Amino acid sequence: MPHPISEASEVTVNSSLPDPTELVSSDTTQGVDSHTLCESMLRHLRSSLAKDQYSVTPHDSYVALVYAVREQLVDRWLRTQQGYYHEDQKRVYYLSMEYLTGRMLVNSLINLGLLEQCRTELAALGIDLEVLIAVEAEAGLGNGGLGRLAACLMDSFATQAFPVCGYGIRFEYGIFEQRIADGFQVEMPDHWLRFGNPWEIARPEDVYCIGFGGYVRELQDSRGRLQHEWIADEDVTAMAYDMPVAGYQNDTVNTLRLWAAESRHGFNLECFNRGDYVAAVEATSRSKSISRVLYPNDNVQSGKELRLKQEYFFVSASLQDIVRRYKKTRQTFDAFPEKVAIQLNDTHPALGIPELMRILVDLEQLDWQEAWDITEATFGYTNHTLLPEALEEWPVALLQRVLPRHLQIIYEINHRFLQAVKRKHPGDVARLHRMSLIGEGDEQRVRMSHLALVGSHAINGVSQLHSDLLRKRVFVDFDEFFPWRFHTTTNGISPRRWLKQANPPLAELISDSIGDAWVRDLSQLEGLTAYADDPEFSVRWAEVKRENKRRLAAQIGAEQGIDVSVDSIFSCQVKRIHEYKRQLLNILHTIALYNRIRHGDTTEIVPRTVMISGKAAPGYAIARTIIKLFHDVAEVINNDPRVAGVLKLVFLPNYNVSLAESIFPATDVSEQISTAGTEASGTGNMKAMLNGALTVGTLDGANIEIAEAVGRENIFIFGKTADDVARAFQDGYEPRQVCDSIPALREAVDMIRDGFFSAGDKTAFQPLLESVFSQGDRFMVLADFADYVATQQQVEGTYRDQMRWTQMSIINVARAGRFSCDRTALTYAKEIWDLDLDDSARINHVPR
Repeated sequence: MPHPISEASEVTVNSSLPDPTELVSSDTTQGVDSHTLCESMLRHLRSSLAKDQYSVTPHDSYVALVYAVREQLVDRWLRTQQGYYHEDQKRVYYLSMEYLTGRMLVNSLINLGLLEQCRTELAALGIDLEVLIAVEAEAGLGNGGLGRLAACLMDSFATQAFPVCGYGIRFEYGIFEQRIADGFQVEMPDHWLRFGNPWEIARPEDVYCIGFGGYVRELQDSRGRLQHEWIADEDVTAMAYDMPVAGYQNDTVNTLRLWAAESRHGFNLECFNRGDYVAAVEATSRSKSISRVLYPNDNVQSGKELRLKQEYFFVSASLQDIVRRYKKTRQTFDAFPEKVAIQLNDTHPALGIPELMRILVDLEQLDWQEAWDITEATFGYTNHTLLPEALEEWPVALLQRVLPRHLQIIYEINHRFLQAVKRKHPGDVARLHRMSLIGEGDEQRVRMSHLALVGSHAINGVSQLHSDLLRKRVFVDFDEFFPWRFHTTTNGISPRRWLKQANPPLAELISDSIGDAWVRDLSQLEGLTAYADDPEFSVRWAEVKRENKRRLAAQIGAEQGIDVSVDSIFSCQVKRIHEYKRQLLNILHTIALYNRIRHGDTTEIVPRTVMISGKAAPGYAIARTIIKLFHDVAEVINNDPRVAGVLKLVFLPNYNVSLAESIFPATDVSEQISTAGTEASGTGNMKAMLNGALTVGTLDGANIEIAEAVGRENIFIFGKTADDVARAFQDGYEPRQVCDSIPALREAVDMIRDGFFSAGDKTAFQPLLESVFSQGDRFMVLADFADYVATQQQVEGTYRDQMRWTQMSIINVARAGRFSCDRTALTYAKEIWDLDLDDSARINHVPR
């Protein structure tokens, strides 16, 4: 039976230590200075890395500086954790498969208030801080917005001194490094841990045994109650690695705990001595594979099984750790929901619900109903998708083989839940089928989203439209059954990362004008409204944008040899490559614009640089084809002298947080063009907005709330609404008729089909066109084309009036306050977790 190997705690409450309340009251932020930091760095170069001036490398200097920064954080880290225990605060545990933290050095220096001073001190030593920053390997522990949201939230939790611990997996290899070869995406391993991770602290004392497979034995206890014992036939060890998450210029340092898989049995010396060297390390290799790669390709059965094991490994280690922490100060579970909140970041951690039930019922011997009441009151569930295919399901046969006890628990949860549905809706068999945790069909499947819905006391969407559609379309029956569970918590972004760090010139201009309180309270940006009509301020604002464009253009020139004009509109679509995000619509418009120019119609055309960046999932053939199409179109257009200086296409490979920090400050037009009713929220729209870009977007996700914030006169909205899309399909939408009725669209499609961009190869993009025409244009690419083109012409007309454009840019930034992740975190704390905010403020001296 899987069980904790060690009961060692993260922070031991020891009566011989000083009173934590005395410790946290000291003003540690005033005790740090850049000179001390640099002295510490030099000391670590010698004492920790054994390097001198003859052998030191930039990587050595980077690691030594991280050690010096970490040294400043450790005391606060310990005090923060001791304070949480001493005050017996309710703790929140945030479970997420993804964390896109980005580079941590600059963020940590900003939060310590030492960035510029450190830069100056290092320069005096002949060290360029920018070189050290560039050395840091970025942890690619995520695929897009889900992981970046988790990282932003962790920053906000610490900045507002909320007692939150994040849990995830310490993947040895990140999502993948994207390279482009002949226009095709090529995936390379992202070995971000090749040189180690100086931010993390290994916790070999905090390890847990995670079981898989085997069988379940039934027996009776002394009171005659049926009990279950899971006898696993495979197990691995989860070992903790902790990273500090510092709040902005306060004393709070929270923990991001990542689990690495290790073999319980290690090296097999007997096999080695027999000469079977492969078998000697087989168990170790098999165990470590669980935390080897983020999101293995699940188009094959072995990939599906590995992904399921990853999800259970992660939640089991986390739940065991959470229960261990709770039991340090309590003997019973009566107060568990009052002292513990667990938030599921999407459906990946939904196995945490049956895992907590297993711990409470099988190991702690609680009655089922008592355990269920505790579980339901503890979990919250954030849904991040409206697409049915993205709502995770697992084959029953696979769960039976890998997690037999958990399948039993899921069956019991389902049975009891459906009995309750029957009592409320007697005779409604169809409703029972729709609400069941088990989906029927060719293959029985466990609906993980249903499990999360039933096992959580609070369910939230991540934008108002998303929440509305969850209730009205996706989970209608559940909304009718327990409407009080559904909430809206619109996503947000960190102003520290996405303005102060990513765009220092704009941050400085804003602070010079309205002060720097916006860094902690983004609503203060509203003060910029008074400058929107100020000619002198507008000139400075426009010059900041131009300088950011110069910087990105120089980067593109250095890396790709493409000459980009800073006088052109930088139109950027940066996000995961997916059909619903409609990079194809962007490409079709670009082809139409190309045709217009080469046919001689250059009237009122404004030079434009179309930039796309993003990764396609390795097993997603259509998305990979979209990348190839963009490159083939770019190859033709960029080499056609008829459009030189007017139109250029650039694909920015290997999109990650650092690249985003270069793109968003330089963006003029933010392309947020997903099909209405498909994007849960989006945060790229917020990042671009905060950096002064104007949005071209559909009424989808958080675009709606951005439009409400800035006013329809300061955003470019086009396309069908979610209701329009549903109605069009009900009315028998015919994509071929739409295509034939729009000459510019028909010409663009014919060029793709006839091989104009693929050297005459008419088969190159046939699967992509079939996905549009033969499958009914599911994402309304053709239906929205005409309106999209007309809206882009409005963009060009507005851009020609630079005073008006700059005024709109200023207003967009001024109205970005509601999209702060600090506001998102506060909503979770108040509406989902019921935290005592006064406690957090008092312990960590954060103003409320």
